[in-house]
Amino acid sequence: MQDHIADSKSEAQALRAAFADVETWIFDLDNTLYSAECRLFDQIDRRMTDFIAEELNLEAGAANALRAEYWRSHGTTLNGLMREHGMAAEAFLDFVHDIDLSAMPAAPDLADAIASLPGRKIVHTNGSRRHAERVTTQLEIAECFDGLFGIEDSDLIPKPQREAYERVALRGGVEPSRAAMLEDTARNLIEPHNMGMRTIWTPTGCAMAGEGADDGHVHFVAADLAPFLTRLAGALGSD
Repeated sequence: MQDHIADSKSEAQALRAAFADVETWIFDLDNTLYSAECRLFDQIDRRMTDFIAEELNLEAGAANALRAEYWRSHGTTLNGLMREHGMAAEAFLDFVHDIDLSAMPAAPDLADAIASLPGRKIVHTNGSRRHAERVTTQLEIAECFDGLFGIEDSDLIPKPQREAYERVALRGGVEPSRAAMLEDTARNLIEPHNMGMRTIWTPTGCAMAGEGADDGHVHFVAADLAPFLTRLAGALGSD
């Protein structure tokens, strides 16, 4: 795992060596394309808890604990609810993603950095496709992407299950050995690494999201995404 290289020349060489043959850049959405400081996912967590409390007739504390447990044990809270309670996905996704995006500022520097990368760029999120559309539009980066893939596009199979990546790769025409994946949740990079992708972790300070980051499946760390992508694009464009 590399998050700091001694000088700009050696960094450029390392980046060029690692990413020279990448044709497709796959971005996670939440807490990757925007800063976790926006607290956007706090809204989603609260709405998931509210949904669980209502549907399963639980007190708020018990519903919140179940939300977190299903995220840890099933990959996503939704996956746990479907498996353990037979819950339908559409109503859940519509409810939890009905959030206020006004605290999220436009990201012109990120838009420029993503646009400067050679090749195709897509989003792969465990959220809904509509959520991805709303967030990328709010950030003013929607035009940077060639495709947005939500949980619907992996047939409701979530990351970190391998089938989720395989189905999105198939539908998006992605050759994994010529792709790179960017994610804030370290465990979601295990299967991309196993499939031959280059992996970039975008840490947020969340302990659960960082679990396993040192286990060998993270190739690079981008603590500040836009500057990292700008340096990466520069390295790929240099002689």
